[in-house]
Amino acid sequence: MKINEAIELLKQKGYKTTGKRKEILTFFDNADGYRTAKDLIQHLEASYEGISFDTVYRNLHLYNQVGILETTELNGEKHFRMNCTHHHHHHFICRDCGKTKEIEVCPMDEVQHSLAGYSIEGHKFEIYGRCPGCRLALT
Repeated sequence: MKINEAIELLKQKGYKTTGKRKEILTFFDNADGYRTAKDLIQHLEASYEGISFDTVYRNLHLYNQVGILETTELNGEKHFRMNCTHHHHHHFICRDCGKTKEIEVCPMDEVQHSLAGYSIEGHKFEIYGRCPGCRLALT
């Protein structure tokens, strides 16, 4: 999802697009992979001294709720990234840096055979490990 699409979606849902909200969108648009609320707060503090955790978490929750951001949990902490809406795919996620790589294969083709008669309403498939850069840093 691009920033303009996200702003339009917020407007359609009846939400204002404040400077902070645009800055949050820019942060995630520029991020290469998943980022934490702490990462976002550190980024925003340069422009908004004393920004509250409540403000950040409220906006992260809103963006996730309306479909702008997607979430995952890494090392016991919630991470966020811009929602990928251009085509169906899954992700490899680096546990160290949060970078992602798209995986075009979908395991649901196999799973659907095992769940004949069940109504599947959605799915999420993620693989966790270390990206090549983080693997090299360990050696």
